[in-house]
Amino acid sequence: MKDEGTVELTVTGHTATITIGNPRRRNALTPAMWHRLPELLERAAAEPAVRALVLTGAGDTFSAGADLTGVGDLVGADSPPTRAEERLAAFPMPTIARVRGHCVGGGCQLAVACDLRIAAEDARFAVPPARLGIAYPGPTTRRLLGLVGPARAKWLLFTADQIDAFRAAAIGLVDEVVAADDLDAHVSRLVDTIAERSRLSIAAAKETIDLAVAGRPSAERDAYWQAEMLRAGDVVEGAAAFLERRRANFSWHP
Repeated sequence: MKDEGTVELTVTGHTATITIGNPRRRNALTPAMWHRLPELLERAAAEPAVRALVLTGAGDTFSAGADLTGVGDLVGADSPPTRAEERLAAFPMPTIARVRGHCVGGGCQLAVACDLRIAAEDARFAVPPARLGIAYPGPTTRRLLGLVGPARAKWLLFTADQIDAFRAAAIGLVDEVVAADDLDAHVSRLVDTIAERSRLSIAAAKETIDLAVAGRPSAERDAYWQAEMLRAGDVVEGAAAFLERRRANFSWHP
């Protein structure tokens, strides 16, 4: 029987982790796996304790992309990869791609849809649609453009060549590069830091930045967040905690 791979959700404390697993194909995502991702993201978002989502691959690689044995089902503006990417980008809390090994094609597409990308020194990235005759979807291309700028986005898309983690960090594709044996601890510390901060501040920042990058700044949403800040009282608690040299006990939640 063909191994279709798995996509699994685990929740530990304030961290939801989605793990891509298809070890025989370097965690390539089959159509069934792409279809499963939005469901798991919805479940993670509904977990009351969750403050951040970590997306990773099983073992020592992130994902080699889409399993091309089903390529006909994986292309197009409304394809399962595009739907999964858009659902990931819209996740209501911070999302972090924890990257080891290959992060290529559809794997890189998902990593770019995350808010942050933390890579081990052995990570390698590529955006290979030009090797396959695929026209990258507009939202996917624009998301890459927002990270690395026009010239570097064109280089990645024109050449389809792989780059290492340090080059990825230099062009803005990756936020931090750490030793492979420190990757888990580093990501855990980052999530712990996020969990200590105001949910309201983070939600407002994420929405405002995403709308700006998409070219859709909203004065109405700006006004909403300013009013919500005053209504919720997080700013009062934050200032008091600062003055009293204690950890803030923020109360706002979506």
